[in-house]
Amino acid sequence: MRNFIFLGLLCISFSLPAQQIDSSVLKFKEYLGYVKKYHPIAKQAELTLDEGQAYLLKSRGSFDPKIEVDYGTKQFKGTEYYEKLNATFKIPTWYGINLKGVFEQNEGTYLNPEYTVPDDGLYSAGISMSVGQGLWINDRMATLKKAKYFREQTKVDRDIEVNQVLFDAALAYFNWLQAYSESKIFEGFLENAKIRFQGIKKSASVGQIAAIDTVEAKIVVQDRALNLEQARVKLMQKSLEVSGYLWLNNNLPVELQPNVVPDDEVQNDIDSTLEISGIPLDSFTIDNHPKLKSLDFKLNGLRVDKNLKANKLLPKIELEYNFLTETPELINSLRTDYYKGGISFQLPIFLRKERGDLKLAKIKMQDAKFEIDNAEIQIKNKIIALYRELDSFEKQNVLIDDMVFNYETLLSAEERKFSFGESSLFLINSRENKLIESKLKQVLVQNKFFTTKAKLFNSLAVNPQNL
Repeated sequence: MRNFIFLGLLCISFSLPAQQIDSSVLKFKEYLGYVKKYHPIAKQAELTLDEGQAYLLKSRGSFDPKIEVDYGTKQFKGTEYYEKLNATFKIPTWYGINLKGVFEQNEGTYLNPEYTVPDDGLYSAGISMSVGQGLWINDRMATLKKAKYFREQTKVDRDIEVNQVLFDAALAYFNWLQAYSESKIFEGFLENAKIRFQGIKKSASVGQIAAIDTVEAKIVVQDRALNLEQARVKLMQKSLEVSGYLWLNNNLPVELQPNVVPDDEVQNDIDSTLEISGIPLDSFTIDNHPKLKSLDFKLNGLRVDKNLKANKLLPKIELEYNFLTETPELINSLRTDYYKGGISFQLPIFLRKERGDLKLAKIKMQDAKFEIDNAEIQIKNKIIALYRELDSFEKQNVLIDDMVFNYETLLSAEERKFSFGESSLFLINSRENKLIESKLKQVLVQNKFFTTKAKLFNSLAVNPQNL
């Protein structure tokens, strides 16, 4: 059924089987389903997940084992000055410790004595580590932690972006429905005006009423026709806005056919489609709101950065120890008195750069906390206001429905009096104008009611899973 309905939207001339005449109605849920699946912005939102995964993969590269080969030689006037080969295999680990295996083979006439090794080469295996700055947190650890937070942040950011495009699409659909309802109202009253005009013209021809009444009836027909034409222009504009949210899988836009109309019973599907039903105000919580979760992940990333800057205040102390052996295949050849090691120490005197970086990191964290507090109260107040607005619109809908019914009753009574000669065409037109105004107001209130539901959906940042 979904495929039949969607194919009916294409700007291509072909006839549908008679049994699929219902495909001219574009259901709200189906419409949003296509928007979520095929709209470029919705697809673009999915790219944020790939970005988060790519960033995490990149940060994990800091822990990839590495093979390094350093080879150098010098030949001059038939003399081999030196030939040096140094092959290293490094394994970075989490807490600032690096495992390393090295093979050295050097020879030459003018080789520096410190590079002298056995003819078959020299093997070494050991570790290097930071015992001050970089032990508990270092650049690669911080980058990986921030990448994990960023990946989680992209998930909620994706939901926010998808929610926004669905919200905009929903507003376009509701405006399209409003324009369609208004055009149907004017179509009905234009038909009534034509029928009334024909009746009055016949009555005037036999002298039952004054001929001038035909002029007034004709003006009403023309006025209704003008209103209908203006409503059709508005409907065409709103239809194009809806078309702007419909795309095919191969990134081709879709244009609605004139026979495609919105669902005038959409009020039965809005809550379930937007997944906002069953959330009373007294049980509402914003703890899991995507916007706040996104800001919280951002704050966690800044906290990691602050911890890294604080760690920079410690001195750099690098230790290195390597076992040396000519026969690595023999375990007992690793002796503690055959080794190569070292220690390095570095500490700026004033630490002004490090203290400045730490202060800036703390400021950014404080700024993020203020942003979270502000966003939380704004979201909460907005949602509470929307709940109360929905309650008000439910009352307004009851009032406007009753008012339309009363105007219809007055018009019907006036037409009955006119048939008995106890009223005038002026009074009928006056009653009808009031009825038209009330029906248009009814459509407007309904549109505002639906729009408020969409705003609640947007404020809750829901990413519907049933589309």
